[in-house]
Amino acid sequence: MEEKSVPKRQYTEEFKTEAARLAESVGQHEAARRLGVPVATLGNWVRRHRKGQPPVQADTATSLRRPVSELEAENSRLRKELASAKLDIEILRKATAYCVSRTQA
Repeated sequence: MEEKSVPKRQYTEEFKTEAARLAESVGQHEAARRLGVPVATLGNWVRRHRKGQPPVQADTATSLRRPVSELEAENSRLRKELASAKLDIEILRKATAYCVSRTQA
């Protein structure tokens, strides 16, 4: 049996900081689930955040930083949009199958 290696993911310091803030507000397990990162990794980030590691450079952080709640809202909107698109595709598949069956009969 062949082992598949998981590529090492690299996260920006800004992402780590925001993830630590999210973990402090909703809990580490919930934050890890929402973000798709391992709980242990998130725990390391939270510990480092609590110790007060140096933040990201101010000029890049202020230009790219968005509040976690805004990102969650956008994520929610995109999930709804995806669900709607999947429903549209399913309806079109069923309609196509119905039309094909009617023309063959």
